[in-house]
Amino acid sequence: MKPFTKFTAILFLALTAFICPAQNALPGLEKFHRVVFIGDSITYAGSYIDDIEAYVLTRDTNSSITFLNLGQSSETVSGLSEPGHAGGKYTRPDLHTRIAAVLEKTKPDLVIADYGMNDGIYQPFSDEHFQKFKDGMNWLHDLVLKSGAQIIHVTPSPFDPVGCKKPLTADGARGFEAPYTNYNDVLDKYSAWLVSQRTNGWDAVDIHTPMNQFIAEHRKTDVKYTFTRDGVHPNGIGHWLMAREILVHLGAPTNLKTMDSVEPMLAMNPNGDELLKLITQQENLLRSAWLTEADHLRPGHPVGLPLPEAEKQAAELETKIRALAANPNAKLAAPDAK
Repeated sequence: MKPFTKFTAILFLALTAFICPAQNALPGLEKFHRVVFIGDSITYAGSYIDDIEAYVLTRDTNSSITFLNLGQSSETVSGLSEPGHAGGKYTRPDLHTRIAAVLEKTKPDLVIADYGMNDGIYQPFSDEHFQKFKDGMNWLHDLVLKSGAQIIHVTPSPFDPVGCKKPLTADGARGFEAPYTNYNDVLDKYSAWLVSQRTNGWDAVDIHTPMNQFIAEHRKTDVKYTFTRDGVHPNGIGHWLMAREILVHLGAPTNLKTMDSVEPMLAMNPNGDELLKLITQQENLLRSAWLTEADHLRPGHPVGLPLPEAEKQAAELETKIRALAANPNAKLAAPDAK
């Protein structure tokens, strides 16, 4: 694939201006105002959410959509936890214990849910585990709809044994501490089932398959290529791959998929890099506050600011973000926007 230069990024913007007008950056979100992301540690890290928000704001400076990250590390939708998780300090958090508070307090009109990575608990495929995953997803789907919101399901990102820093095993009995070598085969099945639910009217985004394909393509020239930090958690490139699949699903031009990193997308706005930094700062601030507000049970997460204080600081950041998005010279008026 040819490198995506700044010139081609500008050309891409010009060509897609007619496809994706500024007043409607993502047609799939045009009827939504508050989008809440839930998931495990990959969502908690949140870079793909930041990339999505940066895409929206660099194309629609008047966007009224609020994006909130309420991902929780280690969490499952299946309620499963391997023996001795986290050195025996605690079992995996279960979404069942907090989703009611999340929905009640954040009041989303759209939930984007990314589960599966932890739900097979890093062991070989098990019919029992698979059924727990399916039961949990059906429960989540129905609960969100009953709350009055819509839900988009996202398939899990790949498990990459090449990038794994932990010892790989044939039985995965210790779960994340010594994962099953072929755990990605388990995630293949979980992802295929989620995609199959489209026939039942579910809205599902498949990030798993294209991310697998991305790895396979790069392994043709580099057998050790990986975009994970530890076999599980994607790096910046991996998060962008997640973001671009979700963006295209929501109506972004399909040729966004020619971008293999977030940089060409950011290059379409002179302040793209600064924007993403501020968006990330704002998201991290609100994530900690909202997780604390919604009474998460996972040890180790930092205690967030009281929500009113966090929202006050977030509003100050929002002013800078909007100024940078709308005015190429705004950074001169906001020297502290670093």
